[in-house]
Amino acid sequence: MIVLGILLSIIAIGFFCWLLFTLAIFALPFFSGVSTGMWAFNVGAGWLGAIVVGALAAGLTLGLGQLLLNVVRPLWARLAIALVFVAPAAIAGYHATHGIVKHAMPSATWQIVFSVVGAVAVGVTAFVRVAGMTAADQTGRGIVRA
Repeated sequence: MIVLGILLSIIAIGFFCWLLFTLAIFALPFFSGVSTGMWAFNVGAGWLGAIVVGALAAGLTLGLGQLLLNVVRPLWARLAIALVFVAPAAIAGYHATHGIVKHAMPSATWQIVFSVVGAVAVGVTAFVRVAGMTAADQTGRGIVRA
C-alpha cells in the first residue's frame, strides 16, 4: 500500500506539472476573464451574466494577443506582447512550485530557489508556446535551408 501511495503521488505531481505547463499561456486571459467576471457580478449582472462577460473577456484577450502577434512586425513589439503573456505565467509557475516544495522541504531558502527555478521553467515554456502562436512567415525570410 505504501508503494501504491508513493506511485499515485508521483503520478499526481506529474499530472499537475503537465497541466501547469499546458495552461501557462492562458494565465493572462484567465486573469482578465476572472477579473472582468467579478466586476460584472459586483455591478449586478448576476452569476450567469458574470460568467458570460468573463468568458468573453478571456476570449477577447487571447484573440487580441494572437491577432497582435500575427499583425505586428517589429521584433521588439512582438517580444513585448509575448512578455505580457509570459509574465503572469511565470508568476503562476512560481506560486505553483512554491506550493509544492513547501510541503517537501523545510528550508525557506531552498523553497525560494526551487520556486524561482519553477517560475523560469514555466516562463520559458509559456514563451515558446506564445511564440508558436504566430503564423508562419509568408516571405520565407529567416528560414535556413540546407
